[in-house]
Amino acid sequence: MGIPPGFVYIAGRLPSLVRPLALAYVGSRVWAVLFEEPAPRWLRVSAYLFSIPLGVACSVLYSYVRDRREAARRGAVLAPRVKSMWPGGLDIILSLAQDFRNVHMGAPIDQYCQEYGPVVNVRLMFEDQILTTEPEHIKAVLATQFNSFEKGLVFWDQLSTLLGTGVFNSDGETWKFHRSMTRPFFSKDRISHFDIFEKHAENALSQAKARLREGYPVDFQDMVGRFTLDSATEFLFGKCVNSLSAGLVYPKNSFPGKNMDYINHPSNVFVRAFSEAQSQAAFRSRFGTFWRLVEFWRDRVRSEMEVCYKFIDPVLKEAMEAKRLMKESERSTGQEQGAFEDTLLGHLVNCTEGKRSVTDPTVIRDEIVNILLAGRDTTASTLTFLIYMLSQHPEVLKRLRDEVLSKVGSSRRPTYDDVRDMKYMRAVINETLRLYAPVPFNVRTSVEAAVWPGVNGGPPIYIPPNTQTPYSVFLMHRRKDLWGPDADNFDPDRFLDERLKYLTANPFIFLPFNAGPRICLGQQFAYNEVSFFLVCFLQTFSSITLAEDVQTQRPAEFPKGLGRNSQEKVIIRHQLTLCVHDGLWVRMGEADRADNM
Repeated sequence: MGIPPGFVYIAGRLPSLVRPLALAYVGSRVWAVLFEEPAPRWLRVSAYLFSIPLGVACSVLYSYVRDRREAARRGAVLAPRVKSMWPGGLDIILSLAQDFRNVHMGAPIDQYCQEYGPVVNVRLMFEDQILTTEPEHIKAVLATQFNSFEKGLVFWDQLSTLLGTGVFNSDGETWKFHRSMTRPFFSKDRISHFDIFEKHAENALSQAKARLREGYPVDFQDMVGRFTLDSATEFLFGKCVNSLSAGLVYPKNSFPGKNMDYINHPSNVFVRAFSEAQSQAAFRSRFGTFWRLVEFWRDRVRSEMEVCYKFIDPVLKEAMEAKRLMKESERSTGQEQGAFEDTLLGHLVNCTEGKRSVTDPTVIRDEIVNILLAGRDTTASTLTFLIYMLSQHPEVLKRLRDEVLSKVGSSRRPTYDDVRDMKYMRAVINETLRLYAPVPFNVRTSVEAAVWPGVNGGPPIYIPPNTQTPYSVFLMHRRKDLWGPDADNFDPDRFLDERLKYLTANPFIFLPFNAGPRICLGQQFAYNEVSFFLVCFLQTFSSITLAEDVQTQRPAEFPKGLGRNSQEKVIIRHQLTLCVHDGLWVRMGEADRADNM
């Protein structure tokens, strides 16, 4: 089982806790020598009791004075600090933790930015976290000052049991190694190969039609999550987890026992464990370095990932054994056996040979998990919120469907060129990505002192070394000063009409796929998968409505004045990716064949 996380945290903090106590002890001994008698008991007790908080206060004051001096030396200022009522920012921590479980995602941070500006210092347990929604700052972190920022030890510590040393959780040479392994596989030929998408899309949509004909709504989020999972596992492993074979979930108010086959299906073990691991890993980010105290006795992510590895490890072992046998055959016959790269797993087994030891398959497994998370969850999130928006905007649905029928028809499979030519579809996808960025929050850590550009003509912002710098594209994408006064509205035409000037003038205001050297390798793969599924979906269905009798509703006391959040009809949460709490329940009308002619 290993050492409990809480013990690891306490052991790491012992030196800083013991130091003030040791100074108090030395002080009491000096008193005894100087005055030839022990210090009064009340004084010794007070010294021991207050030594730690006094030591923390001195350390915080020293850091503040030092950082302020360094900022002034560079002609910069410190980021405004969010005021806290409790020591260590405990009230802020509780607010952020409640936000994770609550119905108005991102509200506390949005309120901080409204009060203090687009860059704020959210100090948690006496550690600075300089959060920004300013595009020039995000540009600096991701591109222009790339070498000054990395994922960092705190991020790695929080996500290591989920992502290991994979491409999303590594820095420096390890990151370069993982990225160089993966990049060649995302060539145009591979990402425009739609056969895998077609098979699983047909399966998902036929099940949706059957369920609707029973008179029940469909949890679109669950359905599309299974579509993307089956597509991703087949693309990555060459073996599908077959999550769609579990069938679709029935609503909670359906006849008791309806969901038993679904609940007990073997694939759901993997689905539930992978989702819970992500949710718990994301929850850790609210607590900075002391997440281990929250999971004091047990690493909750590790226990879930061990379930996932029961599926991944046998597939990985089989691939490595196949590679070994192929090499033995080549040596014995003297003939090449051909490429071993039909899947990403095969490609990784090939390209790691001779570069790093692969006797321990952990390197490949970590990379597979990283790409699986990106390939499955971000795409499922985008499709979920896109359908949610189409249910609320029938005029957009009609126009999008008209484009699909005019370009592809009612039954033909779309090609790569079809997808590329559908401009309105790309605008609808982009507008969904703008309002509902699949990865709403991200973070880097400064490896050295840095200076960010000032905001609205103000002085530059000084970033001390070894400081976490979270950033939110979710909030940046909704800023009216960046996107115009209608930024809260869902309007795909903003990517087609004169409002495109906002994005043209500053491309870093739209970053659903990150930017700079770490830009998402699977960006075009994601666009293709979303577009392909949408075409098939709109060839099958002509109307979408939210099943409000089944959909989990926001409480009546939901706070007002939170921009677009106050307009939502679903509860938005995020694991590592954005999702709808309790699923997106919709009813869809089958397309009239005559209407499709």
